[in-house]
Amino acid sequence: MRIAEHPILDFERGKQITIYLEERPIRAYEGDTIAAALFAGGIREFRVSEKKQRPRGFYCAIGKCSSCLMEVNGIPNVRTCITLAKDGMRIKEQKGWGGLTPSKKKPKIEFLPVRETDVLVIGGGPAGLRAALACGRTGVNVTLVDENPYLGGQLLKQTHKFFGSEKQWAGVRGIRIGEELTDEVRRSERIEVMTSSSAVGIYERRIVGIYKRGEKLKKIHPKGIIVATGAQERMIMFENNDLPGVYGAGGVQTLMNQYGVKPGDDLLMVGAGNVGLIVSYQLLQAGVNVKAVVEAMPKVGGYFVHAAKLMRQGVPILISHTVLRVEGRNRVERAVIARVDGKGIVKGSEKTLKVDAVALAVGLSPDYRLPDQAGCEIKFVPKLGGWAALRDENLETSKKGIWVAGDASGVEEATTAMLEGEIAGYSASLRLGFGGKAERKRIEEAKKELEELRKGPFYVHVREGLKEVGR
Repeated sequence: MRIAEHPILDFERGKQITIYLEERPIRAYEGDTIAAALFAGGIREFRVSEKKQRPRGFYCAIGKCSSCLMEVNGIPNVRTCITLAKDGMRIKEQKGWGGLTPSKKKPKIEFLPVRETDVLVIGGGPAGLRAALACGRTGVNVTLVDENPYLGGQLLKQTHKFFGSEKQWAGVRGIRIGEELTDEVRRSERIEVMTSSSAVGIYERRIVGIYKRGEKLKKIHPKGIIVATGAQERMIMFENNDLPGVYGAGGVQTLMNQYGVKPGDDLLMVGAGNVGLIVSYQLLQAGVNVKAVVEAMPKVGGYFVHAAKLMRQGVPILISHTVLRVEGRNRVERAVIARVDGKGIVKGSEKTLKVDAVALAVGLSPDYRLPDQAGCEIKFVPKLGGWAALRDENLETSKKGIWVAGDASGVEEATTAMLEGEIAGYSASLRLGFGGKAERKRIEEAKKELEELRKGPFYVHVREGLKEVGR
């Protein structure tokens, strides 16, 4: 299932290593996550559910769901999709939520002393990278944490070229933007980077707990916090939607474009928005046969240019269609689709497709959990994807000293996320007494650029949603 050739990507795999599923040796490469290595080795079932003992597999690939939890070196509930494989690792399929065996000692966690910093940026995607860089340029000391092993977030898997103006990276592939921003962050003397590190809570006196590589709990006391945790994949209801082989479209993109592993041979895409259309074309580039794209709405939701590329390749886009169920023993083997109208499923329209994978491009929801836990005022705004923190024009929440940026504040796309990160970063710097006239001017410029980007017809819902979260 490893991708050998690709028209855009060159997968530079590291040193070959071996991990063990039970006693079965699995070939992996340094730089693989455990989940990617297992998937490449043909493993689809990672755990079984607690109550009904149903199989669970890979889904989101960014550590935001529980589908890939496994026991690793005796430790249960390890998120294998964001944990790097190491030579000799012992992995077991997990039953339910797992637990330490009587013979296994409680993992030793090292508690590190509280450390001061000027600004803590939580999330190393497009918004977090730009926020950290903005702060660093003004002389602010920044700590940037991300629970994934690599910085870049969604940019790491975006092989398509960006639209827009030259200012907004028009004509540049997302992966290249991610590389450039990451390199700039790594070069900055003002930015400390902590990858494979999860922010587990924002507590009294703005102390943040950082769980580093599952071994150390570090407490950071920043003067300001920028939450740029991104979004998480949505699920829709249909029979057997929990079977291994049903993936989020973003998870498919990560597996394929970041780790060079095919998600399947024959795939059904659900959703014809920009994400569904773009990922479908990228699947073709990786050698996956996209049997069809189904869309419940009576029209394609994404840009026509993306739909046209698929149609030229012979991929049918079936509007007013949905997936009814998937079938298979412990993994997806078939998908049953049907036509829908204003009354529901059209009787007699069912059709069975032989597929081994189904990707869901049915939207994202903001990862609002940290602002909520910190006591920031939040509101359910469907037009922004779900729960979102209220904030002012400079993206500061109802809790003084906490800002939100990017998809964590309302789902849009990478260009707007980067601009919001810049606004939040300079705003935090100014609050701490760094920067001045030039930074204030740049904030206003970024706001105008956002306004221009949001003028198009695809942003109507975003514009309406933003009115509901302003303070």
